[in-house]
Amino acid sequence: MKNFLSIGFLFLAIIITSNTLFVVKETERAVMLQFGELVNSDIDPGLHAKIPWVNTVRKFDARIQTEDATPQRFLTLEQKALDVDSYAKWRIVDTGQFYVSTRGNVGTAGSLLAQRINDGLRDQIGARTLIEVVAGERDQLMLDLTAELNETTASDIGIEVIDVRVKRIDLPDDVRSSVYDRMITERNREAQEIRSRGDELAIGIRADADRQVVIYEAEAYRDAERIRGEGDAEATAIYAEAYSKDEEFFAFTRSLNAYRETFSTKNDVLLLDPDSDYFKYLKDGLTLQ
Repeated sequence: MKNFLSIGFLFLAIIITSNTLFVVKETERAVMLQFGELVNSDIDPGLHAKIPWVNTVRKFDARIQTEDATPQRFLTLEQKALDVDSYAKWRIVDTGQFYVSTRGNVGTAGSLLAQRINDGLRDQIGARTLIEVVAGERDQLMLDLTAELNETTASDIGIEVIDVRVKRIDLPDDVRSSVYDRMITERNREAQEIRSRGDELAIGIRADADRQVVIYEAEAYRDAERIRGEGDAEATAIYAEAYSKDEEFFAFTRSLNAYRETFSTKNDVLLLDPDSDYFKYLKDGLTLQ
């Protein structure tokens, strides 16, 4: 009998202890309720104690959650319809407010967030053109929407929106062809502008290159003429100096060169006066001094 009582007390102690102590993991957030009323809105991770059958502990996943919203149709600034499929990353930052707003139901929190995302997308897309939504300002749209959601979600639902992203944007069949044509036209216009700027730069580069060629050629011709003139002047000075040393020998040498050039072939014919100075050295000879 005593053994049965000991076992009973031990079993009772185990039950009381298991209902008194609880552990909150690092990946969890928890709140404590007393007869259904919130008494501790944010319990830190670790080992804690509670009053058995009086206090109740609710634990929630504190890791990043994903809310995959249902695709919705929105209108752009030009009243063009777009089918947008989006998702959001969020996590709990205010455990007490999260429990009060959603009764601790993650699905309820996701539904509330999805509704706000759709409202935000409707406002953001409605303020932009189709081209801006699809390509031009898509990233900025997501940043603006995330910042707008975080202004109210922490205080209203107790969550923080980390990021909102668009998975896919589909164009309805009735506007798809016109949108594609407009996008092609816009890209062709941009390409033509780039080509025009390139042609303008090319013309400027070619003109500058042609100008530099003219300048280099003129400078080269000027330098060549100057060098040629200096060479001619130096040659003339050398000839003059040589001539001044022995004028008779210089005249004789010039005559021999003239004879050699004149009678270089057998067919050369020259009609001159026999008494001409041209035949001076052929007729009289030369007396060297």
